[in-house]
Order: sequence, then C-alpha cells, then structure tokens
Amino acid sequence: MPSQFPLAQDLFTYGSLMCEDIMTEVAGMRLSFTAATLRGYQRFLVKDEHYPGVIPRENGLVPGIVYHRITQECWSRLDRFEGAMYNRRPVTVRYENGVEALADCYLFRPECAHRLTTTAWDYAAFLENGKTLFQQQYCGFKAID
Repeated sequence: MPSQFPLAQDLFTYGSLMCEDIMTEVAGMRLSFTAATLRGYQRFLVKDEHYPGVIPRENGLVPGIVYHRITQECWSRLDRFEGAMYNRRPVTVRYENGVEALADCYLFRPECAHRLTTTAWDYAAFLENGKTLFQQQYCGFKAID
C-alpha cells in the first residue's frame, strides 16, 4: 500500500527481504545493500508464519539491511508483496560506520499487532529452518507481476 510520506530512495529490511535472493525476486532487480540497525523498534514473529513484523519498543534494536536506490517500479512490487499488515514509513537507520540516514521501512500496523507473537524473530533461525518453507509456502512474492 503506498505511503502518504515522500519516498526515500532506500529501504531498511529486517526479515525475509534481508535475503538477497528473495529481495531480488520481489524487487524484480538486484539492488546494492548495506548492513544497518534500527533503534526504538523490536521484531517479533508473526503468528503461523516464518517472517516478522517490527513495532516500536523504547529500548529495541533491530539489525537489518538497507537496499539502495529503489525505483518506483520496485516500490510498487514491494508494496504489493508486503500487503495490508504493513505501513511503509520513513525511519532513521544507523550504518556500521556510525552514519545515520533516512530510509523507508515496512512497519507492522498497530491494528494488526494481535497477529504478532511474543517470540523475537531470529534471522539465523530463519535461514536454517524457515527460509525454504517460506519460499515453498508463501507464493505471494511469486505473483507480484
């Protein structure tokens, strides 16, 4: 769903889109990326899914990936992929070199918070146990075109 805020050229990802192969398929092109963190949020596993949502948490810190120079076509594909549970909003991220920058991020909608578990989502566990299942079960990103 399109954001009412101006588009950033960069996107902070914190879940399945941290996987370059999944992001390339969803975006329709390969994008350059940089590791970053998002302060003031925490990510939790979505009930009965393999992917997370992030919500505000005062002392939270979410590691992720910032993809750069997102085109309008990529934004359209990403908006369709993320669907109704997420709002795209600008956030401030911090790169490993300490530089802070603005990037858009798909934040979990407050009215959907009941769909989140209390389990922190773990990227390493996703790669080991959930990625293959996500790719097999979640056909949404295969039907973006």
